[in-house]
Amino acid sequence: MLLGILKESDDRRVAISPESVKKFKDKFEVKVETGAGANAQFSDKDYTAAGAEATDRKTVLSTADLVFSIDPINQEEAQSLKPGAILICQFAPFNDDKLTVFLAEKGITAFSLDMVPRTTLAQSMDVLSSMASIAGYRAVLKATDFLPRYMPMLTTAAGTIPPAKVLILGAGVAGLQAIATARRLGAVVEAFDTRAASKEEVESLGAKFVEVEGATDDKAAGGYAVEQSDDYKKKQAALIADKAEKADIVITTALLRGRPAPTLVPKTTLDRMKAGSVVIDMASVTGGNCEVTKDKETVVYNGVSVVGHSNLSEEVAQHASILYGKNIENYLKLLWNEQGELDFENEIVAKSCITHNKENYYAKNA
Repeated sequence: MLLGILKESDDRRVAISPESVKKFKDKFEVKVETGAGANAQFSDKDYTAAGAEATDRKTVLSTADLVFSIDPINQEEAQSLKPGAILICQFAPFNDDKLTVFLAEKGITAFSLDMVPRTTLAQSMDVLSSMASIAGYRAVLKATDFLPRYMPMLTTAAGTIPPAKVLILGAGVAGLQAIATARRLGAVVEAFDTRAASKEEVESLGAKFVEVEGATDDKAAGGYAVEQSDDYKKKQAALIADKAEKADIVITTALLRGRPAPTLVPKTTLDRMKAGSVVIDMASVTGGNCEVTKDKETVVYNGVSVVGHSNLSEEVAQHASILYGKNIENYLKLLWNEQGELDFENEIVAKSCITHNKENYYAKNA
């Protein structure tokens, strides 16, 4: 069976690193698109030394039995896949299912790694968690690029500099890593989350948990925030505004799967923040948690830098690619049953499949 690795068109990462190719070479023949790992500092020589063949994109698409990328290929390229080929990437069908419908019509089997259930059994193949952890780390470092102040407390001959105050909105995987990173840099950290279960994790990392009573805590939301009542939103907005006013850095991570991100930092809150403060909005791809956020842009509002970036993991491209590849390694261990057939009896495989045999599995499971 031939495994194909594609170069990303707008991402520094690569789906499978040379380290993972070494694990695959006994089970698969591997072809990688020339230059696929260049932006993650993996050369074609690294891949060939690991056992892969570097070739052009057209050859990978037309000959591979398993085609891997991070972002989906376009419809034209999908039509060039060999009959019976399996396409595996992150389709985000909950944001846009047009490609899913097309793949089903064309009879292409596709699995979406971002649809892997976020359960204990699936942790080793959860690309969203792997990338969110890196993004949370990078969000804090990104904020320091804009902050005109120190992070740690410093005592000097000229006087004492107080530590920066960081507010994290959303204490999922990304938020927790942001807390840990900000604490390591010496900041005083507060964190807010609608999920009461987050309190213990936040406090274990040395941050103060900001709690608003009356939250709807949906344990079945797969790690995502859930919609809250109007009364709760009012109390939440008032408390966040008070905390943001004193903060030097605000990092927002709240996503609602399949819906626009909730607005947690409106203009009225930005108006109260100190000049020179920074907002890193990690939910910018679905509208953002800040009212003025623009995806992949930095907006300066009333002296506050608002950075919209939903793919911070690509800025740590090498390690992100290695972890992504390890997630794929673990995923492929489950993909087929003992008879060599796709194992749809396995919940992880079934829920991550979006098209097969001209059926739209995503539409059936949504």
